[in-house]
Amino acid sequence: MTRDALSDLLPDLTTRISAFRRDIHAHPELAFNEHRTAGKVAEHLEKLGITYHRGIAKTGIVASLKCGTSDRAIGLRADMDALPLAELNTFAHHSKTAGLMHACGHDGHTSMLLGAAESLLKLQQANAFDGTVYLIFQPAEEGDGGGRVMVEEGLFERFPMQMVFGLHNWPGMPAGQIGVMEGPVMAGTDRFKIEITGRGGHAAMPHQAVDTVVAGSSLVNAVQSLVSRNTDPLDSVVISITQFHAGTADNVLPEVATLSGTVRTLDASVQQRTEMGMRRICTGIEATYGVNINFTYVKGYPPTINAAMPSEIARQVARRVLGSSNVVTHLKPSMGAEDFAYLAQAVPGCYVWLGNGGRDGNCMLHNAYYDFNDDIIPHGIRYWTGLVEHVLAPA
Repeated sequence: MTRDALSDLLPDLTTRISAFRRDIHAHPELAFNEHRTAGKVAEHLEKLGITYHRGIAKTGIVASLKCGTSDRAIGLRADMDALPLAELNTFAHHSKTAGLMHACGHDGHTSMLLGAAESLLKLQQANAFDGTVYLIFQPAEEGDGGGRVMVEEGLFERFPMQMVFGLHNWPGMPAGQIGVMEGPVMAGTDRFKIEITGRGGHAAMPHQAVDTVVAGSSLVNAVQSLVSRNTDPLDSVVISITQFHAGTADNVLPEVATLSGTVRTLDASVQQRTEMGMRRICTGIEATYGVNINFTYVKGYPPTINAAMPSEIARQVARRVLGSSNVVTHLKPSMGAEDFAYLAQAVPGCYVWLGNGGRDGNCMLHNAYYDFNDDIIPHGIRYWTGLVEHVLAPA
């Protein structure tokens, strides 16, 4: 398909895909429960006559378009789930489900990939690529690891591909720009819980008690030394203690204090050293304050690492379809997490940011006033289509 042919297709396609996106936005579903969303995706694919497979990772869908005889294949991935957040928008397509909303733009990601499916179908009909493109509609990105489950259930064995690509809308980046970086792009994130047990007592007689609040307060400060004094300044780690629960009365020293939070890193070795350091500090706090500590550390998403070859391909394609001035390559990684990491661990991958527009009128991700910017739908479709044309170009 020529650029002119795609340009002719885009206005009508964008209008239809925007309507699809707003319907999805109005009916958000949480991780592994994207039944309506997956049904709408399957219905759209069926109308197009595109082969698809349902049921991987419960609600996931993988569609495929094959052209020519080459065994080359790439994957394009979009996420489908929403967040447990009450929407405050009042426009017509606001969430109709109390307490749930698409506050991260997965409705837009799913819709853009469906739009790309239609443009790729035109490419297939014109024999304009040689190989297979897999369209991966993934459930459960928001903390439940749908990407991991898809990999564990044989995504890459059932649908062999040499590379996989993902994208995420990025508020604050001008609409029509794409951010592409090689190496770490999103952080790994772990969770921890620290239960401190001492001896409760009267607040007027602290010498007869073992104060868990003092021990916990010292622990809060001590773990930050892992960032400031135990981690290379050129490495990145964020330790955030986000909960501290202790006591029920003003005049009682509590028996138990419970702390919890997250650790975010961009390197697996830093991730491991941070966990070990936190365990060491807990042991020291036990000895210093005479408390007992139960430390639970749960590993979550690994860092999302963009491989060199797919990143270079993404840069070239983005420059061709959006113009060199709209491709940003000098970006700092985000300390947010993304389960595309599991896909990129299995095969070389590249995850890019697609500008969603300025902050005015486009609230940041996970905000109750957020809405995906439909104006960027054509940019996403152009990018997805361009990747297939580039990677699977006929010999």
